[in-house]
Formats: sequence, C-alpha cells, structure tokens
Amino acid sequence: MDSKSVEDMIEGLSGFHFSGFHMDGSKLNNIEKPTTTLAIENVHKQPFIIGVAGGAASGKTTVCDMIIQQLHDQRVVLVNQDSFYHKLTEEELATVHEYNFDHPDSFDTEKLLDSMENLRHGQAVDIPNYDFKSYKNSVFPARRVNPADVIILEGILIFHDPRVRELMNMKIFVDTDADVRLARRIRRDTVEKGRDIGVVLDQYSKFVKSAFDDFILPTKKYADIIIPRGGDNHVAIDLIVQHIRTKLGQHDLCKIYPNLYVIQSTFQIRGMHTLIRDSQTTKHDFVFYADRLIRLVVEHGLGHLPFTEKQVITPTGSVYTGVDFCKRLCGVSVIRSGESMENALRACCKGIKIGKILIHREGEDNGQQVSYL
Repeated sequence: MDSKSVEDMIEGLSGFHFSGFHMDGSKLNNIEKPTTTLAIENVHKQPFIIGVAGGAASGKTTVCDMIIQQLHDQRVVLVNQDSFYHKLTEEELATVHEYNFDHPDSFDTEKLLDSMENLRHGQAVDIPNYDFKSYKNSVFPARRVNPADVIILEGILIFHDPRVRELMNMKIFVDTDADVRLARRIRRDTVEKGRDIGVVLDQYSKFVKSAFDDFILPTKKYADIIIPRGGDNHVAIDLIVQHIRTKLGQHDLCKIYPNLYVIQSTFQIRGMHTLIRDSQTTKHDFVFYADRLIRLVVEHGLGHLPFTEKQVITPTGSVYTGVDFCKRLCGVSVIRSGESMENALRACCKGIKIGKILIHREGEDNGQQVSYL
C-alpha cells in the first residue's frame, strides 16, 4: 500500500486500537489514539545530524564539503567543533605553545550542546568564530547559523562526549595515514596560520600524536561508517550521500514507528492502485489486482524476516552458499478484511498456519465480542 493510504489507515482508526483488542465497547473512547498530525510535523522538522570525526588534517573538512556539495537540493549547515574552544586565560596565552588544543578539556562542550539543542528545535544560533592566530574567539563576529534539514558536526573529538554522540543520526570517522596527516598539518599550519615549522613539529610530538592515540582513535569504535583516505574516497562519500537522501525522503510515519516499512511506489504499484480504485473496474479485475498488490506487500514483509546462511550441494556437485528461510511462521487473519490477504500469504509462505479472529457487536450496549479459531 502507498504511503498515503498507510497514513489514512492509521489516522482513521477509531474503534479498535491497532495494537490490540478491547472487549468493552464503553471504553472505546478512552483508547490511546495514534500520533497526531501535529506530532508528525514536529518529527519531520527534526534535522538529520551527521558527526564527522578523525585526526587533525585527516580530511574531515574535505569530506564535509563534498557531502554538502552533493546535497545541494537540501538545506545543510556545517558546525565545527573548533569554534567551541575555551577562551584562554592570560597565563595560558603567555605559554600558548604549551597548551594542548587536542585534549577534550580544551573544548566548551556545554556551549556546543546548547547550540545544537537550539538548532534541533528550529532556532538560529550564533557560532563563535575562533581565530587560530590570536587564539581568541572574540576577534571576528560570530557566525549566524540557521536551522536546516541536515546538520554536519565536524571535529577531532566530536565522538568523545556521549551526550554529543546521542544527537547524531550518522557517525563518520575519517581514517587517514599518520604520515599523510602530519604532512598536511605542517603545510596548513605554516601557510594558513603562519606558524614556524619547528613549533609545529614540537607541538605534534608533545600533544597531537599522544592526544590522537589517547582520545581520538578510541572513538573510532563509535563510528557507523569509516572512510579510508578521506576526501579521495569518492565511492564512500557517494554511498553516504545516497543514504542521507533515503533518510530525508523517508515517510514521516517511518520516523515515528520504527517497525513500519512503506513500500516504494513504482509504476506497477500505481497502476494497480489506479485499477482497484476505479469505480469502472470489473469485480474479476478488482479481485485479481488486489490479490496481486497484497502479494507484493507480503513479499516485501518477508524480506524483513531473519535469514540464516546455508550451504547446499547443487545437482552438478558444487557447493552453493545461500540463505535458509525462517521456518516458524504463522499468520493472524482479522475477519473480514484479513481474509482478502490469506491467499497471498499462503502463496508466499508454504504451509503457513493462519488463525482467525472475528470481532462483532451484539446487543444495544454496543458490547464487543471476540471469536477466534
């Protein structure tokens, strides 16, 4: 069934709650109602948050830029963890070369969480613009970031705090060879930040390498996706963008009910919907195409059942590695609508046992009775 009919069906339920049966008709008005349209709209406004972590100069920014470029038809904003460095004291500024910028305590995580919470709830925020030459966040005006469909959160330690990780719908770790990262860091710090190469190497040996081993690399285990070679891995980035597009295009009800799957509409499905909704369609054609449509629903549902790997010997004597169907299947048919699905269920599931439930009213008190087989 298409996404609209699913939504209409769930929102239109007004007798029996779809999660169970209630015997007392007098209590029907107190049945828990499905999520309202307002709640669906609020869920729809929730942005898709992507975390991109990795060592310094691993190519995180390049990966983020490529994702943003390919998601050109969506509202995407980038939030850098570097913007949330703590303001250094005068004593720390005097010995700034001894300050470890790669330690988790160097970031104002509370302020980062506050900014992300505002963005998640549709409020614009002002992100500090950190100056890496003066080591201050008050040199340049703050950057106004508006709410968006996709928020990319990038930083070396973005996976370190569990509260930040919980915000993310997808976590990406950019994995680049240490020698490549060091070469990039030397070029970046000497050219862009005007630092002496000796200072860069000294800071790397004192802080950067140890911080990567102690704090950054251990967060790799939290990643959903690991990208070797960073921005050079175009295949990985294409797959990530495709996944993001799928999630953004997912029906709102799927975001509310995690066990609900909406079949993607095709010309075949639209054609069958057209026929069964056409008042001029004959009874024979209606039954045929309705049964065909229900079979597609059953087949799609079977694809979400667990399968186990199995090896078999083919007639030619070779070994084929395939999967074994789930053998413990049963069905429940709620009469009378459920009876229309029984043929398709039997056609797709060999020997399936189907139980029947009939709900009917008796008497003036509108009481409910359940008969089952």
